[in-house]
Amino acid sequence: MPEEHPPGPPGSTPQEAPGRYGEALFRPEHPREGERIDHAALVYDPFTCARLRSLGVGPGWRCLEAGAGTGTVARWLADEAGADEVVALDRDTGRLAPLAGPRLRVREADLTRLAAEPDLGTFDLVHSRFVLMHLPERRDVVRALVERLNPGGCLVVSDAADVPDPADRHSAYRRTLDAMWRTLAETIGTDVTAVRAHPHVLRAAGLEGVAAELVCPPLTAGAPLAAFWRGTWERMRPDLLAGRLDAATLDEALAYLASPALAELGPGMLTVWGRRPTRCQ
Repeated sequence: MPEEHPPGPPGSTPQEAPGRYGEALFRPEHPREGERIDHAALVYDPFTCARLRSLGVGPGWRCLEAGAGTGTVARWLADEAGADEVVALDRDTGRLAPLAGPRLRVREADLTRLAAEPDLGTFDLVHSRFVLMHLPERRDVVRALVERLNPGGCLVVSDAADVPDPADRHSAYRRTLDAMWRTLAETIGTDVTAVRAHPHVLRAAGLEGVAAELVCPPLTAGAPLAAFWRGTWERMRPDLLAGRLDAATLDEALAYLASPALAELGPGMLTVWGRRPTRCQ
């Protein structure tokens, strides 16, 4: 969800998916897409900003927000963290343009083609959230992002990680989540199984001090996280029902998200970070 996901079902082939995020699914011009993304931001921004703050981001830093979405993290970096310059990069900048200012620059570019942006420069922080999991070429993108780091600079990436209950394979909630992951894999190439390898990917790209953490915010009826999943499933309804799920199961899962009986450990966010060495290797 470029600002925006558990193990995918056996047999999914994300590398063969024909579409892309924002094209085959979750088109940015949809009138409620910004609201859906912002529901996720309300939940995950506090964790993201705390991690970035712990890494020292602040005055003197030049930051790249790669796949900036609606710009909540980019705005925090510029306004609250006090970074000298923030570049908010996304393929669609419609919701970012109003945020542009003296220290926040909006850049329309494709994250998979950073080599075509030679004037982008280098950064003390590169951050990307809910983006890499949707890109089959994610390892190449990580290497390209590392090349954009100054010596000692930090790369921080976050993606979704599901933690399913192995005893629950047949509830409407579980079946809907599984159908969602399968749909994302088959339609736009999302691969959440790859997320667990992010620490190794960052280390293989040459970063030092690589570490990771998993957070699973509470999933409660009426809260922003439940609203995010409800909005996501409703947006995906035609694709979910295209032979992957039946309407009664989806409706039961949607009702469960709004019910006081909701009791689930929802998908979490895995954040991984590392620094570019300050010495030649």
